[in-house]
Amino acid sequence: MAEAYLEENPQNIAQADMVVAIPSYREAKHVAYPTTQAALGLKRYFGDKKCVLINCDNNSDDGTKEAFFAADTEGVPRIYLSTAPGVRGKGNNFKNLFRKAVELKAHAVVAVDADLKSITPQWIKHLGEPLFNDFGYVAPLYVRHKFDGTITNSIAYPLTRALYGRRVRQPIGGDFGLSGDLARVFLASPTWTEAASQFGIDIWMTTLAVNNNVPICQAYMGRPKIHKPKDPSAELGPMFNQVVGTIFDLMASTTGYWMRVKWSKPTSIYGFGLGEVEMPPPVKVSEEKLAANFREGFARYQDTWARVVAPDIMTKLLEIGDLPPDQFDFPTQLWAKALYDFAVCHQSRRVEREELLGSLIPLYFGKTLSYVRKTARMSVQQAEEFIENECMVFEESKPYLVDRWGS
Repeated sequence: MAEAYLEENPQNIAQADMVVAIPSYREAKHVAYPTTQAALGLKRYFGDKKCVLINCDNNSDDGTKEAFFAADTEGVPRIYLSTAPGVRGKGNNFKNLFRKAVELKAHAVVAVDADLKSITPQWIKHLGEPLFNDFGYVAPLYVRHKFDGTITNSIAYPLTRALYGRRVRQPIGGDFGLSGDLARVFLASPTWTEAASQFGIDIWMTTLAVNNNVPICQAYMGRPKIHKPKDPSAELGPMFNQVVGTIFDLMASTTGYWMRVKWSKPTSIYGFGLGEVEMPPPVKVSEEKLAANFREGFARYQDTWARVVAPDIMTKLLEIGDLPPDQFDFPTQLWAKALYDFAVCHQSRRVEREELLGSLIPLYFGKTLSYVRKTARMSVQQAEEFIENECMVFEESKPYLVDRWGS
């Protein structure tokens, strides 16, 4: 973690009690709004503290820095940090943030996404206040549309819950709070990887917080997260590989921890039940595209899957691949055991990493299609209960992973 960062600190801020950070890359159109809302939150709820706003950027060439400095921050001082030219990645932005937070001797650090449209000053309160009340890590809890965040719903949440025994509903939510002490832990961790320096950073932070037995809570945000929407059937790009790859990477370094965990326990919720629950905007999903992506992958990756999963799991995958479209179903237990087999294969390195993770994507599309169909007529609350039940299947199936790990 030694690369230098570029800094503009016009007010020469040398110490701060609380930092609000906005990581960005080419967010000139969006960055002003969360900056202004964060400043209002700091003035309103942390007026007795020394506060600073930090834009952690990837040397954007679209005017992000200028838009950040042009935003009205009610007198709250600002610092701009950037990775070196050509260095990209949200995780690299966070690495700079951890270093700066330690340098500033900050007690509390809050980070919010640069493209947020639904942020209010209260978000800063909800993410920051627990850090002054003995919590060391704060994950967000929003009302989300049932088709939003499908990587979270079908992989990140059930896997991390079953592995580490803590129910953190949004382990890759994007908006977090952490203590200055935890920033030091993150800086010193030997588990930093290329994937963590990119989109793997959120799950990396959550996993390390749990494994270091840091007091964790979830902050109820009171409003849905509204940002640039993503269709779950669309191309995933590198994000999928970075998030799932980081989960698998960390399983290797935390084996002694998760092998001992039998069942999960709830994580306390800070500020739950705040006013009216606002419904999230709809997320459009193309079932046809999900089905096509699954079928294409089925044709392409069968040989790879045969090297990754146990023979009886492969037999069942072939069975669901032969189902008529109107009868398609991806059972949760099959999905859980297949994911566990992928984790085992990643550990053994029998299949090259990019090939392994790439071959998992079509199965994820198939699982997402099955989820979309089963929850199509459900309310947000019913879909949440459905996901909770799926998580229990992951926990019940965990002995399968324990038996196969290291084999």
